Amino acid sequence: MKELYIDFDGVIMDTIPYLYKALEDNNVDTSDEAAKREFFAKYDYSTIINDGNILSNAIECIDKLKRSNIFQISILTHINSLEEGIVKVNYLRKYFKDITIVLTPKQLEKTEMVHSKGAILVDDYSGNLRVWESKGGIPIKFVKEKEEGSFKCITSLEELIDLFGVYYE
Repeated sequence: MKELYIDFDGVIMDTIPYLYKALEDNNVDTSDEAAKREFFAKYDYSTIINDGNILSNAIECIDKLKRSNIFQISILTHINSLEEGIVKVNYLRKYFKDITIVLTPKQLEKTEMVHSKGAILVDDYSGNLRVWESKGGIPIKFVKEKEEGSFKCITSLEELIDLFGVYYE
């Protein structure tokens, strides 16, 4: 089985536009990391983490990936606060009782939380993918619409079966 890490924000759930809108609505300087952390520590994530914001049938796709027996799947997500982590875990546990969820403080790289060498990371943020690749991992960029770039891009998680599976039916 191939080790597969899937990002949450921007891959499973379309939270990013809502978070940036909240920053804008509250006049938070987006270039000030400390101000953003302070704002997000108090943000009510339950307002945006819900079935209405699922990207590209991600929940069904993860289930299909599980059934393929090609991957050992974990969710690897940055969090700004413990409350954000709790909301994400509670949401994911509604659908997946047996998937590992790795909550990563925003101040740390994902590669500091898990062994990336030879493992696949699906993420929408190129910065995370560059670090992952530099540590020997396999980067896959999740995008809403196909694009050309330095990383292999997918618009649906089930595309991973064609990329990495040999005998899946």
